[in-house]
Amino acid sequence: MSIYYMDGEFIESDKAVLPVNDMAVLRGYAIFDYMRTYRGRPFYLKEHIRRFAHSGDCMGLPLPLSEQEIYDVVMETLSRNSFEESNVRIIYTGGISADSVSPGGNGKFIVMVTERMKLPEWWYTEGVKIITAQVERYMPEAKSTNYMNAVLTQQQAKKAGAVEAVYVDRKGNVHEGTTTNIFLHLDGRWVTPDRDILPGITRSVIIELMESEFTVEPGEVSREDLLRADEIFISASNKEIIPVIQVDEVKIASGRVGDKTRKVMDLFRNYTEAYGRGEISEK
Repeated sequence: MSIYYMDGEFIESDKAVLPVNDMAVLRGYAIFDYMRTYRGRPFYLKEHIRRFAHSGDCMGLPLPLSEQEIYDVVMETLSRNSFEESNVRIIYTGGISADSVSPGGNGKFIVMVTERMKLPEWWYTEGVKIITAQVERYMPEAKSTNYMNAVLTQQQAKKAGAVEAVYVDRKGNVHEGTTTNIFLHLDGRWVTPDRDILPGITRSVIIELMESEFTVEPGEVSREDLLRADEIFISASNKEIIPVIQVDEVKIASGRVGDKTRKVMDLFRNYTEAYGRGEISEK
């Protein structure tokens, strides 16, 4: 059983409860961030906490603890669990509101540590299918617990035999997946959308690593660009780098994982292994 932190207490996961009139329950109004560990070390924890604080600023939820205090609580919560590798979620809820819509500054701060579960190996060796969905997120730069769009489009993806859905706006511009960022190799360089997205921590690390080997150009990406790309992959903290071999009903290039994607996967694997060994300092 996991040990969580909740408002000053370390408790067993099955004892962690929220009031049913918390705005997180009534309105889906809360912020969170998520990361994984490598050799027990949370990946870019400080960066995730900065993004968590930014989400709070965007949504009018000032955090009850300083960034350093949050860092210390996360590390202490990890030390009270004994998983080989962990997933870490930090959450701050909207709290109880007199009118059910106005935050009262009494939200719950939670750190959840759970065992990291492995994803299917074939995703990485054979590549996956994704679909496109016409969705425009409100305030994409904030990591909110309101995931209605993601839940609905993920259901569409599963029905289509895909593992992810990528959001496309009414103009045909690609932004991000429900829980991922996206990269495509096109016309001799790597491209990744850079507008109206959640700024992925893993995405930023990947871009830095890729720049030592490839030309990388963050910018506008259309659905048509996806369909004519040489290679595509998606990235996220929990998924790392997953090659994409099909978009909707269109096979990408040869329909096999490309050499350039494999190179990026190797770069990232080597980097995270070194990070886990403590050879790379956090920013």
